[in-house]
Amino acid sequence: MNLLFAGTPAFAVPALAALQAAGHRVLAVYTQPDRPAGRGRHLNESAVKQYAKSHGLEVRQPPDLKGCAREIAALAPDAMIVIAYGVLLPPDILAIPKHGCINVHGSLLPRWRGAAPIARALEAGDSVTGVTIMQMDAGLDTGPMLLKRETPIDETDTATTLHDRLSVLGAGALIEALERLERGALSPETQDNALACYARKLRKEEGIIDWTQPATVLARRVRAFNPWPVANTRMGGRGLRVWEAHSSDDNRDSTPGTIVSADANGINVACGSGMLILTRVQAEGGNPLSAAEFLNGHRLRAGDRLGTNHGAS
Repeated sequence: MNLLFAGTPAFAVPALAALQAAGHRVLAVYTQPDRPAGRGRHLNESAVKQYAKSHGLEVRQPPDLKGCAREIAALAPDAMIVIAYGVLLPPDILAIPKHGCINVHGSLLPRWRGAAPIARALEAGDSVTGVTIMQMDAGLDTGPMLLKRETPIDETDTATTLHDRLSVLGAGALIEALERLERGALSPETQDNALACYARKLRKEEGIIDWTQPATVLARRVRAFNPWPVANTRMGGRGLRVWEAHSSDDNRDSTPGTIVSADANGINVACGSGMLILTRVQAEGGNPLSAAEFLNGHRLRAGDRLGTNHGAS
């Protein structure tokens, strides 16, 4: 097919690579404008732009697609592939391609429509997720579904590992969907709006650990917020990031946030119910360390409190 591609983050790159490998012709790649990033606030190119440039693809970076209908129509695309592009497509763009605008979404729609489907599936404790190939309409992830592929969510999965797995799964599903679409072998399925839920965008403040919550809830949030915003607390007046943790049903008569014990296997912290066992942490200004490595340089005692400015050093 003659295709246009619109995407921005790393999640979209495997699909773009798969389209090329499958012999599709990518007429142009649309991606978000370069943004300032890092301490130096230097302009940062999106992962999709970096890939496109290195593979000789034409890159276009309008701030949005309003007013782009004429240039897109002139390319006469069979379909426009849209993956985490970052802006909603206006109706005049949606109507241009022969086969419409096709989206790869990182959930099993209609569950987890919206900006953060991977993190929200982990946070909610879902046991399975997947990707949906969807024909886009004017709504937010509301269009007819063309193809779904599932993957189980492992107890050790984080948003990082699940992101990487779903991006590859989505690339394969997209190629299959295009092949079947081209020969008329796909039957679009209308979403059941009654089953829909919304995956709202992650906020930095969500990473602050509320130790009065059950340990099972906190363990899911640690996984969901890795790599961003990262679950975090206070330790002796300094920040402490929690990159990896798991829960225990062991209930201690301790104030939530109290360190019950700490050894090479983990830092055991009392919660509203159960204990959260921290296995990989990062002190403010330091690097992520295993519990054993962290304890070599930080003295923690039973009874110290996390989430406060006192009681740990």
